[in-house]
Amino acid sequence: MTVQAQIEQKLAALAPEAVRVENESHMHNVPANSETHFKVTLVSDIFDGLMPVKRHQKIYALLADELSGPVHALALHLYTPVEWQTRGGERPDSPNCRGGGQ
Repeated sequence: MTVQAQIEQKLAALAPEAVRVENESHMHNVPANSETHFKVTLVSDIFDGLMPVKRHQKIYALLADELSGPVHALALHLYTPVEWQTRGGERPDSPNCRGGGQ
């Protein structure tokens, strides 16, 4: 199973209304086909009433094995359904890595 599939499988425990896991490793200075840099966009009622740091901690706990192993970087965009709707279903784009494309 790929690292991306493992992440997606574990995030399902949060009963997300929407989830998107993007492998952004190609944007960094890593070997081809790497699975080291990910962006997660997740919308769930479970985040209601939680400050961003508590939301991130939930994700870190779920993905502890991946973060202690193959995953070097994890960008998190975590929303309640109301926040997601207010944003128009949009999350920020990732910036270009200074070492990417080399």
